[in-house]
Amino acid sequence: MSLKSPFTMYQLIDAKKRAEVLSTEAIHWMVNEYVAKRIPDYQAAALLMAIYCRGMNDQETANLTDAMLHSGRMLNFNDRTVVDKHSTGGIGDKPSFILAPIAAACGVKVPMIAGRGLGFTGGTVDKVESVPGFRTNLTLDDFADQLKKHGIVLMGQTPEIAPADRLFYALRDVTATIDCIPLITASIMSKKLAEGAEGIVFDIKHGSGAFMRDPKQARLLAKSLLKTGKRFKRRCMVMLTDMSQPLGQEVGHALEIQESIRVLKGEGPADLTYLSIELAAGMVLLAGKAKTMAEARNKCFKTIDDGSALKKFRHMLALQGGDASVVDHPQKLIVAREKTVIKSPKKGWLKSFQNDQIGYLLTELGGGRKTIEQTPDLAVGFTFHAKIGAKLNKGDALMTIHHHANQKELVSAIEKRFLKEVVGFSTRAVRAPKLISEVLRG
Repeated sequence: MSLKSPFTMYQLIDAKKRAEVLSTEAIHWMVNEYVAKRIPDYQAAALLMAIYCRGMNDQETANLTDAMLHSGRMLNFNDRTVVDKHSTGGIGDKPSFILAPIAAACGVKVPMIAGRGLGFTGGTVDKVESVPGFRTNLTLDDFADQLKKHGIVLMGQTPEIAPADRLFYALRDVTATIDCIPLITASIMSKKLAEGAEGIVFDIKHGSGAFMRDPKQARLLAKSLLKTGKRFKRRCMVMLTDMSQPLGQEVGHALEIQESIRVLKGEGPADLTYLSIELAAGMVLLAGKAKTMAEARNKCFKTIDDGSALKKFRHMLALQGGDASVVDHPQKLIVAREKTVIKSPKKGWLKSFQNDQIGYLLTELGGGRKTIEQTPDLAVGFTFHAKIGAKLNKGDALMTIHHHANQKELVSAIEKRFLKEVVGFSTRAVRAPKLISEVLRG
């Protein structure tokens, strides 16, 4: 496109509407002007919709990433061992609490800037705040200092990092333009690059509990992330993973922290342990701390066996004001005392979960947000006793609801919805889904 400065938003919207390529200068001008509040929301929203409908090529995506990256403060550690992980989220998605101390115990520096719950998915920051006293509101200087000295840090999102992304995301959220691969890529990459990561392992999920439900679309996003990472000279790896059922057994903030501690002690469920080890091994490999995935994997397992990963997790909690004794006494994490078990109504095999509905049921129980201002109840949640492919007898436990004494009527409604809308059964044997369907390297 041959638009000349000074640009107007009308020109950019019209050009993209016609599927023309926006120049580097035009994209940077648009991002800078919008952050400076010199472009109204309705024009920015119109351009986002045009991009959604007409797409962006690889160069445009890289340019948008770069413009959003430079809209705020950037950290630069010049250290190959600074490697982060990004997940597109899901039900029971808690590997960050496991893989970060594992990777850190292997010599990787892990910078985690995490978010709160979004839609039907839980947020990493909300979950870790179930640890009494844990602070996620660090300054960027504190964040950088802790990473350099201790190799592991977890903080909440800050307006200093890629502020353009925060503004555009708010618009995308209300204009049905969330699921647009160029916009997703620019959003993710601008934040990861700004936090100083030299390598990134992506966990791109697909299935009923993922934002990117179609595996083909998930693979397209993976390719876009890898191409953009290459343009910014970052080492990247993508794992395409299944989110058609809850990851692990626990869903709910304090419950998920308890389960993460069990994994670090070598006592966790097989699926969560497997995925956490694979993601951590990818980080170890990208950091240059191993030459092959097999070597990296062995190093990761060793940190669980010798207790060094658990020690790293305990240290991170203490560094950020948290009660580190929860590692040795997980019962200190407050979980709702009342328990109601949902049992299988028939004999057969567990066929499916409508996984996103589990997130919405947790929100109904109080464990999610219906509004931005709402504070989730960190004590409530679900424990799952069966996975897809499990053979069931009538009366076998499917799920336990952890709730408060005054929620019995609500729990009864959740039980009915769970059996009617969430789980599916089969009279024939069902094959369990493959947890990691593909690994792609940049």
